[in-house]
Amino acid sequence: MKMGMMDWIAWVLVIVGGLNWGLIGFFQFDLVATIFGDMTMAARIVYDLVGLAAVYLVLMMGGKMMESK
Repeated sequence: MKMGMMDWIAWVLVIVGGLNWGLIGFFQFDLVATIFGDMTMAARIVYDLVGLAAVYLVLMMGGKMMESK
């Protein structure tokens, strides 16, 4: 299965989001807020993109599962 550019971007964003949540859970350290500021427009955009990337991957994986049946 060859991944396109959108797939790679989505995976990177989801990994960034997962690592950020891990940092929050284990160390109470929000890397995105540290870099971009606490709930600034830039931080919100990063959070939005991570969420959209997760939705994209769920939809893509669901579509691929339906194709394989």
